[in-house]
Amino acid sequence: MSAAEQRVGAGQGTGSVVEQLRERIRQLQAAPRRYLAVLRTGLSAVDALLPTGGLPLGQVVELCGEAASGRTSLALHAVAAAHQEARLCAWVDGPRELYSPSAAALGVDLERLLIVRPQASEQRIWAAVQLARSGAFACVVLDLTRGMNPGGRACRVALAEARKLADAAARGGGLLLLLTSPESPADGVVRLRTEARDGDGWSVEVVRSRQGGTGARAELPWSALYPALGLEGGGRLLDVAEDTEDGTPDFLRDQSGALRNGLGILGQRPGRDAPMPPMRQGLDAALPAH
Repeated sequence: MSAAEQRVGAGQGTGSVVEQLRERIRQLQAAPRRYLAVLRTGLSAVDALLPTGGLPLGQVVELCGEAASGRTSLALHAVAAAHQEARLCAWVDGPRELYSPSAAALGVDLERLLIVRPQASEQRIWAAVQLARSGAFACVVLDLTRGMNPGGRACRVALAEARKLADAAARGGGLLLLLTSPESPADGVVRLRTEARDGDGWSVEVVRSRQGGTGARAELPWSALYPALGLEGGGRLLDVAEDTEDGTPDFLRDQSGALRNGLGILGQRPGRDAPMPPMRQGLDAALPAH
């Protein structure tokens, strides 16, 4: 017999138990609640910059930085973190530069990633809004770093479009990541700026945050962002070992004193460089004997 049934049998009627349950439900509904829904990137130094301990779900987060500053790789880390929880993600690839093997090397499950490549620039915002509003994706990445054409400028988000993106993220409950450049920033609730530090590493700074933490900055080695590189002690991403010796195998070297083989240069002129047989022998063989 359960504890509830024992209390009922001890003198409390069923109606009294139901009333107690209703009162308890009312107390829980009236109590202040705080939802902590974040997506952690797996980089503890980056997650610690934000008061929520990660990238907040249901909001627009902007990753702003120059090319090769780590902004795309940081977004891929967030996508990989969502895939570890068996969630789906989407990537609106405006510049058409997402390289799937590199994404897989950072832990992205390509079977759980929907890559959308719109045919026109105006379709990028629309696609991101529809994906985020659907609620089917834990993270939607919108790459606005460059235009649709090679060498095109970054796409600037209008205020009305920024409101649509924020509304879609709030309705869908997922994270909407905007990849932007410093000359064309967007209007994300949270803005993180990424910078490369002359090959020694990269840094992340909180430029905007409504939850606090503005101005917080973290400097990390490249090995934290690209563990597959195996850079010990942080390392330099652009270090190249200097080797003065020529690694060409000996059998591929041209021998300056090599004799001609009778086939000419590279064998393309047969008989040109070899002595030819006397023509008299051929004529004697062709003439009839008298």
